[in-house]
Amino acid sequence: MTAQLAATVLGTPDPPALADFYRELLGWVEMSREPGWVRLRHPEHERPGLSFQLESDHVPPVWPQHPGVQQMQAHLDVQVDDLDREVERAVSLGATVESHQPQPDGVRVIRDPHGHLVCLFLPGY
Repeated sequence: MTAQLAATVLGTPDPPALADFYRELLGWVEMSREPGWVRLRHPEHERPGLSFQLESDHVPPVWPQHPGVQQMQAHLDVQVDDLDREVERAVSLGATVESHQPQPDGVRVIRDPHGHLVCLFLPGY
């Protein structure tokens, strides 16, 4: 058997709300919605998907990280064609722009509405 990455799962106190944010941000479609679980996928591809599971005690990571606090375990990288426009659109959907930006050009670190870190980046970065 060949192993394939099927999905990334984000814990959140409100799976439907966070799924709605990513559905709008990515233009993906909803495949299932159950209490405590929502699954999205690209409109033309079954996998990999992005799922959201209920974690009522979710604690967002601290950024930039430092010892003794909730560390970032993973983040999403989302390629965009127009960085300024997509940052503005993400903010209009409920994201926030991080004050700490590790690169001056081509990449913006944002947080989704529940505190997960996302890097929006231009091709080539």
